[in-house]
Amino acid sequence: MAHPRTIGIIAGSGVYPETFIASARVKSPGVKLVVAAFQNETKPELTALADASEWFRVAQLGKMIKFFKREGVTEAVMMGQISPKNLFDLRPDLRVLMILARVKERNAETLFGAIADELAKDGITVLNATTFLEDHLPGAGYVCGPAFKKRQLADAEFGFRIAKQTSALDIGQSVCVRHGTVLAVEAFEGTNQCIRRGGELGRGKDVMLVKVSKPNQDFRFDVPVIGPQTIENCASSGVSGIAIEARKTLLLEKDVVASLCDRHGIGIHAVE
Repeated sequence: MAHPRTIGIIAGSGVYPETFIASARVKSPGVKLVVAAFQNETKPELTALADASEWFRVAQLGKMIKFFKREGVTEAVMMGQISPKNLFDLRPDLRVLMILARVKERNAETLFGAIADELAKDGITVLNATTFLEDHLPGAGYVCGPAFKKRQLADAEFGFRIAKQTSALDIGQSVCVRHGTVLAVEAFEGTNQCIRRGGELGRGKDVMLVKVSKPNQDFRFDVPVIGPQTIENCASSGVSGIAIEARKTLLLEKDVVASLCDRHGIGIHAVE
């Protein structure tokens, strides 16, 4: 039986890849889904949801491309996280070595962009990581949890402006604010550490997390995400509000997120 589409999933950690698989099955019946899984990153149970799968070390690009071509992959998505410790403990193959020699700035955007270029050489087009997930991208306004009050709406707008500037400088895409003051800015340590630092400096009162996309963000491999772990981290750190960018932030496990927001009294609002 011929499949109408064959999509390769370059799968990092978390629920993002399995959310994609569930949506793809509904929105593209008959699609063949091929998972490239990574040791110490990808959830082992993910492979049971795929039509074909193979395990790799991070940076085995040549082997992964051969696997995709063998399975007839013509499109691919990159989703889920790869921990920094694995990115910096690379044993790169020849194709990755060639990429590293070619790129001048070694950040996520340049490296993943170069990987997309390598895939294109073999006839594999990298799709936006929001493909099939449009209903997981909230529109502007109230999302879930307690509705924002006037002071919180002002902080959301303020934090949004700040986060847009820090993201434009490739510093980070999240900030924590309180009453018009920036408490913490995300950098290499990631969003969770930013949340903890912001909650501590704000003493757990009226602290807001603001998460945005950066200007000209490449949504093929870099999508802002909010999930249950984000809510739990906010709750334990005393962060009581989350402002996200409308239609550019993925809400994973939506029902679980909404339930946690109600339980912990954390509101989510999407800013245009």
